[in-house]
Order: sequence, then C-alpha cells, then structure tokens
Amino acid sequence: MQGSSANLNVMIKAARKAGRSLVKDFREVENLQVGTKGPGDFVTKADLRAEEIIREELTTARPTYGWHAEESADVAGADPTRRWIVDPLDGTTNFLHGLPHWAISIALEHKGEIIAGVVFDAAKDEMYVAEKGAGAWLNDMRIRVSGRSRMSESLFATGVPWGAKTTLPATIQDLAKLMPQCAGVRRSGAASLDLAYVAAGRFEGYWEREVNPHDIAAGLILVREAGGFVAPLYEGRSIFDDRMVIAGNGAVFAKLSEVLRSR
Repeated sequence: MQGSSANLNVMIKAARKAGRSLVKDFREVENLQVGTKGPGDFVTKADLRAEEIIREELTTARPTYGWHAEESADVAGADPTRRWIVDPLDGTTNFLHGLPHWAISIALEHKGEIIAGVVFDAAKDEMYVAEKGAGAWLNDMRIRVSGRSRMSESLFATGVPWGAKTTLPATIQDLAKLMPQCAGVRRSGAASLDLAYVAAGRFEGYWEREVNPHDIAAGLILVREAGGFVAPLYEGRSIFDDRMVIAGNGAVFAKLSEVLRSR
C-alpha cells in the first residue's frame, strides 16, 4: 500500500514478523498430526509466541497506546484514546488440524473507532490492510467489495457455534432463511478472513453471532474502506457489546440484513 501511515507500517511489520514465526510452527503442527499425543499444547505455545512478538513490536513503537488481545489481560495506556486490538492467531482450530486458513489480526482503535486494520494470511502470503479514508488493499492492489446484486448469485460466510456456545439454534434459523435464497454459505473458521474476503469481493456478505471483538476489529475497517457496509445484527445495538455483526457489499447488504433480522 503506497503512502501508508507510520502506524500502519508498524502494524504491517508486526504482522509479518509474527507470521514468520507462525508459518514455521505450522509446518511443525502438520508433522505432529501423525502423533497420538496431538499438537494442542504446541499450538497454544505458538499462539502465545506470536502474541509476544506482536506486543513487543507495537508497544516498542507506541508505548503509550492501550492493549486488548485474546491471550492476555487488557492494558490501559497512558494515551486513553488509542489502543491496539489483536488476535495473534484467528483460526486456531484450522491451525491445529493443519488447515492453511488462519490469520493474524491487528486493529488500531481511536476514541472508540477502528481507524486502521491489518489481516495477514501468512500461509498464503496475503496481507490485507486498510486505513480510514485511504481505501483497502491486498498486498499492493486496491480491493473493492463485489458488484453482485442478486441474492441468488451471492456467496455468504458465517461462523457456526461450537462447544458451549448458546447461539446454535438461532444460527440454524439464519441458515434456513438464507440458504434457499443464495448461491451458498461457507464456514471457513476464521472471522477475520471472512471479512477480508468480503472486502476483496470473494464473498458478498458475512454475519456471525457470538464473535469476539479481537476476531473482527481489523476486518470491519477493511470492509468499510472497500466500499461495503457493516452493522450490528440488531439495529441500534453495538457490534462489540453484542458480539454480533453483519457485513456486505452495497448491493446485497440491505437484503441480507432484512433476511437475518426477520422473524
């Protein structure tokens, strides 16, 4: 991305450095798949190591900013208006199973608004970046949401609840309402990449119930800067507080929202 700000350059550098560590660990995970013990502990260490790399890079460059990340406690910075929102490994289950679909997500929040975001798919060497007012980019190419306007031709992404999550019945209802009207729904296992794919025009839209802010923060500005729309699942609420989100291109966003919000 040409003309990147100093903050965005810091974010890109941190993502690339952590990405190199994770790619190296990912190769080891693939080898561990044949073992009986399983690679769970190894992946936890890889996740924590990546977060340590990102934290060191970001806090060294911007020591006054606050910090919110998946694997560590929140830190209130000396500058209360700015904080980093980080997921060092979004798509941990994919990583654990040797599936090359996972990403590093780094966002910068200023006065409650996401103003810059980086999603790095290190396994595929795809760096998605966006900054408020500067557009969205994939590596060195400007990206835009797709121009598809018909629901019947649109491909959507979501996350299906697992484990102890309580939103499975509602998600099944979402699928039952949406799938007859569209070209398909994908569940890829990494929310940050779902949003990046909406920004790049690969998906027409994405929604999810019970998703963490650190998984989607960077992706939200990617979609906005690529010409798309993001909103809370329920109007008048907060995406981060509710942990529910809808995103889409300009042509199908209203229809997607209408379908998902219908009773």
